[in-house]
Amino acid sequence: MDISTAGELWDATPGWLNTASYGLPPRHAYEELQTVLDQWRHGSSDWKPWDASVARSRAAFARMVGARPADVSVSSTVSQIMSVVATALRPGARVVVPEIEFTSNLFPWAVAAEVVTVPAERLAEAIRPGTDAVAFSLVQSATGSLTPLKEVVEAARAHDALVIADASQACGWLPVDVEGLDALACAAYKWLMAPRGAAFGYLSPRLRERMRPLAANWYAGADEGGSYYGPPLRLAEDARAFDLSPAWFSFVGAAPAIELLNELGVERIREHNVGLANRFRAGLGLEPSGSAIVSVDAPGERLEAAGIRAAVRAGRVRASFHVYTTTDDVDRAVEALTQGSPRR
Repeated sequence: MDISTAGELWDATPGWLNTASYGLPPRHAYEELQTVLDQWRHGSSDWKPWDASVARSRAAFARMVGARPADVSVSSTVSQIMSVVATALRPGARVVVPEIEFTSNLFPWAVAAEVVTVPAERLAEAIRPGTDAVAFSLVQSATGSLTPLKEVVEAARAHDALVIADASQACGWLPVDVEGLDALACAAYKWLMAPRGAAFGYLSPRLRERMRPLAANWYAGADEGGSYYGPPLRLAEDARAFDLSPAWFSFVGAAPAIELLNELGVERIREHNVGLANRFRAGLGLEPSGSAIVSVDAPGERLEAAGIRAAVRAGRVRASFHVYTTTDDVDRAVEALTQGSPRR
């Protein structure tokens, strides 16, 4: 399908520029979820067909980030994934984090280690002897800025530090590959357009050797369907050992949404999204950037009055652009922000 017409697969009300808060489901993902909710309502189905969506989602996410499904765990939140990853750290470990980092990728380290926060642009140079890990977002939630991943990975490898990334604001529009990373966590309710309650974690084999499965449960068992009752402890030998028991309905919505993104192609989606973001920036007199998230000093109440839904983060208007965003959405937002004042 041509990316310019892909928006026809959604039912977005005009003016949604807030995917960085939550994404809108493609129509067939919404319909699959409604079918399952109706089954739940009437007790007309076993849970196993719902559970099949977990394997579909895991495989689709693995494909998106260049990982093996065996190296991907399922969860519900980024903070839960990061908290378990933190078990790989030694007592008194030193973790470097950008000072603007979203707290789901900050508080788990503050609980488990000594955290050093630095300006995001100085992240790579802050990794030095004695650094145990560096944790950061591939795309910053507040600003939309992209982390210079190659520089950070090279600095971390030079000091044998773990590389831990939050991809919640990246996966779905920015091509992502787990090569060079030890862990990558992603909440699926943003750019992957799933119901809240689905999250994925890439856990490298070298990292898993150092981790403890603090949330061990029946779903993480070595024998799927055979770990309901009694000892001994018998967990999967791959990343499934760190699975949470899944919120089925969230994954029912996640599977078709992520599969569609893979079908459309994330690189094509990036071109579409960034093109719209740069159209928005140009309308406000700003230079282009490489992000689908734009953060500006602007009167957000003007957007609200014009029916444009965006967010305010760190005191600035944050607009975000995805497959279902149209040029009309962008132009309405620009007009709302520039009406009655000279364009900057």
